Amino acid sequence: MRHCSVQVRGLLTRDELERYNGLMEVGSYLEEQGRHDLAYIVQKEVDRLVQPGIERLKEKGRQRDRADEAYMREHGMLDEPDDDDDD
Repeated sequence: MRHCSVQVRGLLTRDELERYNGLMEVGSYLEEQGRHDLAYIVQKEVDRLVQPGIERLKEKGRQRDRADEAYMREHGMLDEPDDDDDD
């Protein structure tokens, strides 16, 4: 079973995390039993379960990028975009 990143797990809700942990436990058991066909199905469900956490992580990155850009503009570290590129 493939785990998601610690950052993504940190952004899962309590319910999502509990479900994630349960699915990982079931998937690991299935792998130990040699039932890789069923473990694959559980892994696909885990992949779907963590998608909201991945989207939250992406949004945090976008917010950080916007904040960095605003800071750089405010402190003159970033040039303002040129509007007169008609040359």
